[in-house]
Amino acid sequence: MRIIDTSTDFLSVFDDGRFNLDNWEIYIDKWIPGAKELCLSDMEDCINTGFSWNEDYLPVLNAVLTDNEKRGEAVRAFYAVSEHLEERIVEVFGRSVDADIVLYIGLCNGAGWVTRIEEKITVLLGIEKIIELDWCNKDDMTGLIVHELGHVFQAQYGSLYHNSNSMTEKFLWQLFTEGIAMVFEQEIVGDAEYFHQDRNGWKEWCDKNIELIKNSFYRDLGEMTQESQHYFGDWVRFEGHPDVGYYLGARFVRYLLKNDCFESVINYTFQRVKTGFNMFMHSD
Repeated sequence: MRIIDTSTDFLSVFDDGRFNLDNWEIYIDKWIPGAKELCLSDMEDCINTGFSWNEDYLPVLNAVLTDNEKRGEAVRAFYAVSEHLEERIVEVFGRSVDADIVLYIGLCNGAGWVTRIEEKITVLLGIEKIIELDWCNKDDMTGLIVHELGHVFQAQYGSLYHNSNSMTEKFLWQLFTEGIAMVFEQEIVGDAEYFHQDRNGWKEWCDKNIELIKNSFYRDLGEMTQESQHYFGDWVRFEGHPDVGYYLGARFVRYLLKNDCFESVINYTFQRVKTGFNMFMHSD
């Protein structure tokens, strides 16, 4: 596991107090060759769905420069969390992960993003989204980094990727893989009820409304699109609450683990996930 901190170069992407895309392209090519096209493509996809560069992107990016306190807190938390993380993963799961973990400034592509860059599994931690979401302290950084490493663990030792034939398959598989990552988090932290999203009564509300969440997700599954879904991502809400898909995914995977081990579940085919989900839907 390789830890890469690009924070010494964060300020180079700004010009006269404003984020400069040309400067960012120089920065990203220097630190993470191969990531530029990926970030730009993701940004363009979002703008095509209605997001605005000036109204939605620039304020978030410019905050990296102006919010010195949060930026510094996030960098310190990054080091505090990553220092002994590999040893803890080996302690809990018996083996480590092979990945680059990079603290970088992206194009609002996400606080955490697991992808392949030049054939290397890479965890990209976007400082601009971390600051926007105020996930700057050690507890939040723990949840963020460990969650993404849960995806890496599944990619290395199980089946993370599925070529979906429909949006229904895509979102069911996303529920499953996000649930795997949530359970991975919980096991590393040592608390099966741990959710890094738990703020302002979030988990209490989800616990009380689990049947509503289950039934709504099941009902919506056949019609969901990336634009209409309201379960995954900090920019969407279900009944006024973010990230309920991550909560539901964790409950789903915990259900699967009642009859199987983690090492087996991370290797499930889509058909086994679908069968398990249908059983989960009819469980108490």
